Amino acid sequence: MQRVLDALKAQTLPKEQWELLLVDNVSKEKLSGFWDLSWHPDARHVREEELGLTAARLRGIAEAKGGLLVFIDDDNVLAPDYLERAAAIPRSYSHIGVFGAGSMEPEFEEEPEPVVRGWLGMLALRSLSRPTWSNNVADYFCTPCGAGLCVPRRFAALYSQFVRELGTSKVLDRRGEDLFCGGDDLFSWLSVGSDTGFGIFPELRITHLISAGRVQQDYLVRLVYGHNFSFGVLRYMVNGTNPRPATALGRLRIIAHGLTNAWFEVRCQWAESRGAADATQFISKQRLQPLKILTSP
Repeated sequence: MQRVLDALKAQTLPKEQWELLLVDNVSKEKLSGFWDLSWHPDARHVREEELGLTAARLRGIAEAKGGLLVFIDDDNVLAPDYLERAAAIPRSYSHIGVFGAGSMEPEFEEEPEPVVRGWLGMLALRSLSRPTWSNNVADYFCTPCGAGLCVPRRFAALYSQFVRELGTSKVLDRRGEDLFCGGDDLFSWLSVGSDTGFGIFPELRITHLISAGRVQQDYLVRLVYGHNFSFGVLRYMVNGTNPRPATALGRLRIIAHGLTNAWFEVRCQWAESRGAADATQFISKQRLQPLKILTSP
């Protein structure tokens, strides 16, 4: 956390032009007793008693006063000019709604073993040489991640509306030991529904601090499951697309694949299938219906 706050303190954008909210999401000992924000003229601690990243984001949206919200986590070290450059992008790219970092370089606490490297993209790592944007929700390559996510207030309001309509935040993003996700992408999808696009910009740079536990095989398998479960539910809620779990034949192929390939790869593929299957069951059990918040596909 200290490096995250130090990076914010070093921002080139004058502190009088931005506010700082530190959302304490049910920590055992209140963060206000540990982290001094007096260096910033418009900073405050906010306590959110409902567990989960979604609840923390909703609280931040409700408390923030600015027109552009920038979300960062406690493992995101912003480049010194991040906020200054983020503030300038809407003036140059009026067709872009939601946007984020195009350069997210890892700093590993423990070097990952070779077998997991093909799956490390799920940890929000990327490196682009030029701006990339789209207005197609299927263009995952240029969908901004939650680290350093920049959201104009009107899309933050749509996000809050979507969560209320969904009726539960339990399938969105991290919540305790559950590694759900998808809330990041939801902001971008909602911007498309308002006839703008989303994108990522290489001048927005972040160092992503990755703890040793997050490159372990068990963690990544759980992350794959959570990703496929969450996106299965969200895609259905946004545009009526049903999850596609593996068929019986498909499951047999996964097992056969494991006879000649790394067992970790098979575990990840099985987690993908399980996540989609459980999303299908969740949609049926909760009797969910597409919310049709988007005005375009």
